[in-house]
Amino acid sequence: MATLALDSDFAPKNNPLPAEVLAQRDDIPRIYGNVDFAVMPERFSIDLADKVEMPPRFLSRRAELLADEDCLETIRAYTMTGDRTADAYAALMPEFGFRRLVDMLDLACDEGLEAVEDAPAELCAFIGAMEEKPDWLDMEMVEQGARQERNAHVHLTPFVLRGAFIATFMNKYSALPMALTGTLSNNTAARRAYETGSFFTSTLMPGALRRDGAGFKAAAKVRLMHSMVRANIMRSGNWDVSVFGIPIPQVDQMPAGLIGTYLMAREVLDSGRETFTPEERAKVELARYRCFLLGLPEDLLSDTPRGIEKLWLTRQATLRAEFDPETCGALLRATMAAEMTQGRGPMAGVRRWMEGGFSKLFFIEHFMGGDRALAASVGVTMSAIDKLAALTAVAFVHGRIRWFKLLDAIPATREWADRRLVRKLARLLKTYGHADFITDASKYKPSV
Repeated sequence: MATLALDSDFAPKNNPLPAEVLAQRDDIPRIYGNVDFAVMPERFSIDLADKVEMPPRFLSRRAELLADEDCLETIRAYTMTGDRTADAYAALMPEFGFRRLVDMLDLACDEGLEAVEDAPAELCAFIGAMEEKPDWLDMEMVEQGARQERNAHVHLTPFVLRGAFIATFMNKYSALPMALTGTLSNNTAARRAYETGSFFTSTLMPGALRRDGAGFKAAAKVRLMHSMVRANIMRSGNWDVSVFGIPIPQVDQMPAGLIGTYLMAREVLDSGRETFTPEERAKVELARYRCFLLGLPEDLLSDTPRGIEKLWLTRQATLRAEFDPETCGALLRATMAAEMTQGRGPMAGVRRWMEGGFSKLFFIEHFMGGDRALAASVGVTMSAIDKLAALTAVAFVHGRIRWFKLLDAIPATREWADRRLVRKLARLLKTYGHADFITDASKYKPSV
């Protein structure tokens, strides 16, 4: 089995994992029964000689980050942690089948657990965990955050969704679960991207994250989907934990849930500030609670710019970098070729053109550190036409965002503008179509 190549300065960090991580093996043996938690996977590196996923501008800070024992141990533990409550429910697939588990979850979200006849204890625990209210939760602030996010989201997301989705599978260790589920064709890549967009869009509707809201239900289904992928992959017996670790660990769900928060924290720190404004703080609370509903542990949900940065960069400082042409390359090519802009006619064509250029620019600037040569090495290139499309999209998007900011600043038009944004969100959800958030093991690709 592969073991960590440890730099002598960091050898003491190879401590036993916390008891709650080890307990996964006994509590959910169908998924974790054969996992050797004494061996850290190849993906996790604390050797300064290894190439990791840190952007070039932060590489000089790697030794400093690895020397922070508390943060390093947090990332290490959650590299080997799934979702214990949702995993326990997903582990019931042999008895109930995946469709029945999804149906029971739907009913429990819509009508309450009492509506589910003979509800399994695992379902009760799952819903119960989501219904818990963390001590820091302020739902009024969460609603404020959603209201503030609506403007940028509805105007920007259609243009960045492809680029952000690409970033989730640029590393072979974190991308493999998606590859195995069959997300390698143009159609399936677009559908998965739409499901991602649908989830985040649904959580911005008024009241969406309350117990009876659509965002709460979507979060439950996303959690179950991830756990079903985890269970099916581990049940195959061919997944190499010593190389890839736990499929879809908590540290790999953190970037998807907090990318916007991290980019905002980055802007705050780059501007010389150390704290969020009240408006920024509301957006952070929205993201934190959304991630809480998705099952992320509170240890990964910092509420300060510096704390968010440290967790994000420490994950990157420990994730070994490797781009696999067969896995990452296939996902990238499928997503780049996917049809992400619907409709016909001249306007749809213009949007399609702008989206293609803008998504490339977003990916290169935010995930390739602006290095176009590096982006080209993984298959993402920008032509002169792409640059023109990106610039046109920037003007188009920011013009709309500024207009709605102006409307929001005027008391007489503030509520009208928000109602208008809510209608735009609804149309965006219609564009994405119905999101099932399910995974069928029969469609999985051969395991590693």
